[in-house]
Parts: sequence; C-alpha cells; structure tokens
Amino acid sequence: MTLPTELTAGTWTLDLAHSEIGFTVRHAGISKVRGRFTDATAEARVGDSLANSTLHAVVKTASFDSGDANRDQHVRGADFFDVDQYPEMKFRATSIEGSGEEYTLTGDLTIRDITKPVELEVEFTGVAVDPFGATRAGFTAETVISRKEFGLTWNAALAAGGLLVSDKVKIELDAALVKQA
Repeated sequence: MTLPTELTAGTWTLDLAHSEIGFTVRHAGISKVRGRFTDATAEARVGDSLANSTLHAVVKTASFDSGDANRDQHVRGADFFDVDQYPEMKFRATSIEGSGEEYTLTGDLTIRDITKPVELEVEFTGVAVDPFGATRAGFTAETVISRKEFGLTWNAALAAGGLLVSDKVKIELDAALVKQA
C-alpha cells in the first residue's frame, strides 16, 4: 500500500484536455453505444501514503456526448440524467489500495442524488514533466455499475424480447493530473 515513487505529495488536478471520461452500454442487446462527458473537475491530494491521500471528482451531466444529438438530448432529459434537477455526478474516494502500477480505488459515486460504493481498477501509467515544466501523472481506471441502482431505470421492451438499454454500464477513465505549484 505504497505510493508510486514518482508521485510526490501535493495537490494534483485533472487536465481535462488530456483526459477522457467514457462509458459503454449495450444497446438492443446487439451493439454497444459509447460516449463521454466533456466537463469535469477532479482534485487529488497526495499525502505521504495512500491512507493520507484523497480524491474528489465532479462531472457535469449536461456534458454527456454520445455523438448523436437526439440520443444525447434524451439521455440529458428526465428519463435518464435529468440534468436540470441533477446537474452533477460526484465521486469521493474512501480508500486506495495497491502498489506499483495496480491499485483499487474505492469510493462513493453519486448519480441523481443516489450514492453507492464503487470500486475502480486503476493502473498508474507514470509521471512526466512536459515541455512547459508541468509535472503530469497518468492513470487509467474502469468499473462496471448497475444504472438502475442510481435511479436510471428508463427502458423499452424489444419486440423480439429483451430491453433496449442494458443495466450494466462500463465506465472507463483515462486521466492526466497536473501537480499544482
């Protein structure tokens, strides 16, 4: 349960221009729909150990983008995210365990004001100083959630049986964090 040696103590913030917050959900039982959120913030406060480190992230639900304007409008509406009533999804880490490149990040995920514990499998991809002098850390993470557990219950029955949208949603993160001076 030790920090990667390259990850130094301090405050690190999400560089959204070099990160992606994505998802995959099965559609009509035969294909996958992928999308992302384009507006988010995150702050990690790295202490001298994992136990003394924190992470908090906020995603703006109105930034949902699947590449299809009609679908995006529906998902932003009351059937799914209801962005007017629930403008943010939040994640707050409760524990971080692991070492080297592999970690498990446990935390509370809040969607539509419903909070549930989730575990993300995290890979630490390294630290680098960019040409402008900024120190950056890279991470990938993924988890699978049940959308129904977060009040995202809208669906439609298919004529051949089954449902239009699967319950399981795979969340995939590719994050660059920048150390603050």
